[in-house]
Amino acid sequence: MNKILSLFDEVAVLAYLKKKLLPLFPEFNDIKKVKIKPYKEMIWETTYHVVIGFQVYFLTPEDKEERTLIICSAHSDEPRENVYLALKYLWAKGLNQKGIDLPRPLFYSKRFNGTFYLALEGENLLYYIKNKDIAVVEQLVVSSAKLFAQLHSFAVEEEVNFNPSNARIKTIIPGVENIYQGMTARYGNKYTADLKKIYDYFIAQEEKFFASGAPLKLIHGDAHPENIIKTAENRIGLIDFTDLCFADFARDLGTFLQQLEYKIMTKIDDRELADRLKKLFLDNYLLATGTTLDDNLKNRINTYYNWTAIRTATYWFLKFEPDENKGVHLLEVVKNNLKLLHDEK
Repeated sequence: MNKILSLFDEVAVLAYLKKKLLPLFPEFNDIKKVKIKPYKEMIWETTYHVVIGFQVYFLTPEDKEERTLIICSAHSDEPRENVYLALKYLWAKGLNQKGIDLPRPLFYSKRFNGTFYLALEGENLLYYIKNKDIAVVEQLVVSSAKLFAQLHSFAVEEEVNFNPSNARIKTIIPGVENIYQGMTARYGNKYTADLKKIYDYFIAQEEKFFASGAPLKLIHGDAHPENIIKTAENRIGLIDFTDLCFADFARDLGTFLQQLEYKIMTKIDDRELADRLKKLFLDNYLLATGTTLDDNLKNRINTYYNWTAIRTATYWFLKFEPDENKGVHLLEVVKNNLKLLHDEK
C-alpha cells in the first residue's frame, strides 16, 4: 500500500497529528477530531504528489473546540523539506510583518517527504479576478508589488539556498529534456523543434545575466495570482514556497505580469484592464525598490514573461486530460513575441 494513503485515513491522521501537533500547541489539551480535505491527490502505486488540508478541532482547557486548518504538501520524489526551511527562514527574517502574512511552518516529515504548516485563510487574487471585484484586484496588485519588493530586499546567504536547481530555466523541475521527451511521446515532432528553439533562446538570455555577475535576489519562483491571498482588510498573504531560490528578480516580475494578464484575459476578457493592472504592478514595484526600468531589465522581464507563457502551454499540452488548442494558442503567442520562428515554415 502506498504510505501516503494513511494521511487520508481519519483515524490514522488523528493519532498522527495528536503526536506531532499537541507539543506545538500547548494552549490546547487535545485534538477531538480531524476532517480531511484533499486539494491535490495524485497517487500511484508507490509514488505521489499531494496537498492535503486537515481541519483540526483542538480542545481548550475549558473543553471548547477551536478549528485550525493545517496543510501538508508532500511529494514522493521532489524536494519538500526546502519548503519548511524556507518558511522558517522568512519568519525569522520578519517577512510576516507590515501587512504581510505567511503560513506558519510546523514540522517536516521525512517519512512522507512532506511539510506541514498552518494555513492562511482567505480568497486568492484569482478568485477576485473571476468575480470581477476590480477594486480588490487593484488593491492586491499594489500589495503584491510591495510584497515582492520586500522579499527581493533580503541579502543573499548561500547557506540558505533552499532550491539551487530551481534557479535556472534549464534545470527547473521537470527539466527541459523531460519536457521535450513528453512532448515527443505525445505529439511526435509536431511541436518539439519549436520548443527547443524557444528554450534555447530563454536559456541563452538567462545565462547572459548569470555571467554578468549581477547580484542575485531571493525570489518566490512561482509568482501566480493563485498564490496571493487576501487574508484580511489591508493584509496580503503569500503561499507555496516550493520554488523559493536565489535567482534573477525579473523572474518574479515576468511571471506575475504574464499570469495576471493571462487570468484576466481568460476569465473576463478585458485587454484594457489587463494592461492597466500590469502597469500598476510594475510601477509600484519600481517605486518600492527604487529600480530603473532600463532596456536590460525590460529584456529580462520579457524573457521570463514568455517563459511563463510557454510553461503554461506545456501544462496544457502534457496534463492528464490535455487541451492542445490552448497549448497551441500560447505557443503561437510566444513565437510572435520572440519573432524566432515566423519565417521558418
